[in-house]
Amino acid sequence: MCIHTGGKAVIENIARVLKLDDEVSEPARMTLNRFGNTSSSLVFYELAYFEAKERVRKGDRMWMLAFGTGFKVGSLVWKWLQDSRQEFDNPWNDCIQSYPFKAW
Repeated sequence: MCIHTGGKAVIENIARVLKLDDEVSEPARMTLNRFGNTSSSLVFYELAYFEAKERVRKGDRMWMLAFGTGFKVGSLVWKWLQDSRQEFDNPWNDCIQSYPFKAW
């Protein structure tokens, strides 16, 4: 699951309400730490985090939930057609080995 990284409180409350463990909220926390809050586009950095960590496999599904300005909400489900692998243009390539760490 990729959850909106609008801030520490947003991540913690979504994780609490949906009863998500730390591994599920990890990409959101690490993305917020590295990129800050850039609105709903951050879920794509989270998606790249999952791929850089090679945590998705062929047939897996992932739910992305993002909030924009005003009353905009985006939700979609991805299905993997192949196992994740290190892509040359993944924004985490230069530092993925340093993550995760205890950000809070």
